[in-house]
Amino acid sequence: MIPLDYLPLRVVRRHLPDEVVRTLLRRHIIIKPGLETSAPAEAIQRFLEAITFAGEIIGGKRILIFGYGGNFGVGLGLLHAGARHVVLLDPYARPDRWVNLALARAGSPYLRATGPDVVPVPEYLTVVDASLSSYLAGGGDQVDFVLSNSVLEHVIDMVGTAGDLARVTAPGGQQFHFVDLRDHYFKYPFEMLCHSEKVWRGVLNPGSNLNRLRARDYERIFSASFSKVIVQPLARDLREFQKARSRIRPEFLTGDDREDAITRIFLRASL
Repeated sequence: MIPLDYLPLRVVRRHLPDEVVRTLLRRHIIIKPGLETSAPAEAIQRFLEAITFAGEIIGGKRILIFGYGGNFGVGLGLLHAGARHVVLLDPYARPDRWVNLALARAGSPYLRATGPDVVPVPEYLTVVDASLSSYLAGGGDQVDFVLSNSVLEHVIDMVGTAGDLARVTAPGGQQFHFVDLRDHYFKYPFEMLCHSEKVWRGVLNPGSNLNRLRARDYERIFSASFSKVIVQPLARDLREFQKARSRIRPEFLTGDDREDAITRIFLRASL
């Protein structure tokens, strides 16, 4: 049985206009913004630790943040840490003018405040408000590292996107992705797995899209485009999984409860 508070909120979320969603995200009301927006310092630290753990260094590297959320702060933090150039790419989130203006007025050498507008210094920072495929088609440069946090689970065409991520990666480059596998109505982390594709796509899937891919799916998809892929579970929720297990559709089950109860993963890929 669908939880009584799940259905109405999912339906409302699905039909919220984009402008309303952006306002709620900006004000942190109901809809939880990504880490890059809500806690950029934490996102920077997470990325730097992943890079260091992989035995890599950020100094002199060209980096693309896939889905930066509108806040230039993470890009600036990576530049301060030694990155040569940062590409901020997001086809959906608009630059947060007020946050970015405050960063520019605080004296960032990578931004210029021109009246009410914020202009990235092009030698260091590129902002792309288009898809990755459009960036590549327009002659966008390859990068050494691609980073994302809670973005891949929203991608509609993950197979095509993985191919684009491989094409944007320079030889010897690395991908570092943190992926949240939960239903983003976090009270019921496995509820989205309880519904058919028809019901999910036609009724319940939010406007931000949740692709419902599991850890094994990401490993399979990235392995088709990258020579080395490591998927590391970061969290499991066995208690909530057991509550929902009898209703979860068979295509989302492997028979290994520890595998099926994974809620967050770290994915590292290289060419």
